[in-house]
This record gives sequence, C-alpha cells and structure tokens, in this order.
Amino acid sequence: MSIPCVLLLNKMETLHVLANIPLFSGLDEEELSKVSQLLLRRNFADKTGLFLQGDPLHTVYFIISGKVKIYRNDEAGREQVVTVLQEGDMFPHVGFFSTGTYPAHAVMIESGEMLTLSTARFRHLIESTPTLCLKLLAVIEHKYMELQARLSEMVMHDTHGRLVLMLVRLSRLHGEPCGGRQRLNVSITNQELANMIGTSRETVNRMLNQLKRDGAVETCSDLHMILDVGKLEQLL
Repeated sequence: MSIPCVLLLNKMETLHVLANIPLFSGLDEEELSKVSQLLLRRNFADKTGLFLQGDPLHTVYFIISGKVKIYRNDEAGREQVVTVLQEGDMFPHVGFFSTGTYPAHAVMIESGEMLTLSTARFRHLIESTPTLCLKLLAVIEHKYMELQARLSEMVMHDTHGRLVLMLVRLSRLHGEPCGGRQRLNVSITNQELANMIGTSRETVNRMLNQLKRDGAVETCSDLHMILDVGKLEQLL
C-alpha cells in the first residue's frame, strides 16, 4: 500500500468539508470544532489499497472526493463487490465498539481525499456527542436496509433482473443528468458488475449487449455508461 499525503486543515476549510459529510452535518460550531481537532486529511492515489479483509480495524474513513471499492473474496478466491463508495460516505460501518478486523477489502478506484480518524478516538467522539450517536445509528440503519434490499433482489430476481436493478441503483448513487438519461460518473467494468450480482463476466457481456440493442444502455469511449432508467425499469 502506498503512503498517502497528509494535509493540514484550517478552521474554515474544515467546517466546509465537514458540512458535506452527512454524519457531521447539522452539528453546531462547537461540536464541529471538537471533531476537526481529531481528523487527518489525506490524499490517496487511484488503485491505492486502504486495508485488507482481516486486517486489524484501527481507522475510520470519510470520503471528501474520489471513489472506493469495497469487496470480499469467497472461498474460491473470486471477488465479490460489496459496494462502491463516494463523496460523503464513511466506512467501515462496524467495529467501532470492539477490537476486531476489517470485514472486507477497500481500494481506491478514483484518486481523492479522505478524512481519517482512529477507531479509539471515533468511539470517544460518539460516546461524548449524543447528536453524533443518533446520526451514526441512522447511517447504520440505512446501510442495513440497503443490504436487505440487495439480499431480496438476489432471492426474488433472475440474473437479468439483478443486473437491471444494479444498473438502476448505480444510476441513483453515481448518475449525472445527460440528455434525459443518467451518465455514471464512475467507470465500472463488466467483471465488477458480474461480481456485484454473483454471475460471470460472459453472462454480463451478453445481457449488456442486449440492453444496448434495447436502447437502455450506452457505453461511452471512456467506459462510463449512459443509462435510460425509464427503459431499464420497464424491463423488470
């Protein structure tokens, strides 16, 4: 893993950055000041590994910019993409109140900046700031509901349906308006899509080609997808 560049934050810059992170937004100036004194701001290059599944859990990350892929490996060594995180997200979402390990791997898939905080300091911050504790519970609840939805999709839909639902979800998380459609602001390979829905790259290739013929998906020269969400939803 490469060594990130550590940056210093002035007070005004810190308040602006924290205001864009859902967990910290809404805190008063005194609470924000307390938070800012504990954080480090770091630059991470594309493809930088942040931690490995099973490593001791010692740091919490808050994304200012860039994107992070969270993934696991099954018993056969196959990659299973859990999620792609972006600006405003925090991770991991477990292990703050016990000595444990990271539940998955994390790697930068787009260079960016993050705020980092040791789990010990984060735990103390949560315990001493009731507002923050409630916000953290809301974040964890949201992630739990998201996981439940994905598990339901795996059970109730075939591979084609899971791919369509994943594309719709990606459009909501990473989409930007583009002539009535949504352009993903993150490049996701067919293999990564396959890893997200539990199938092979060849199967995803075939299904994406059909979706392109249907006019629901278009791939740009930079490998970013343009999605017609309305057409995708009609295919469910």
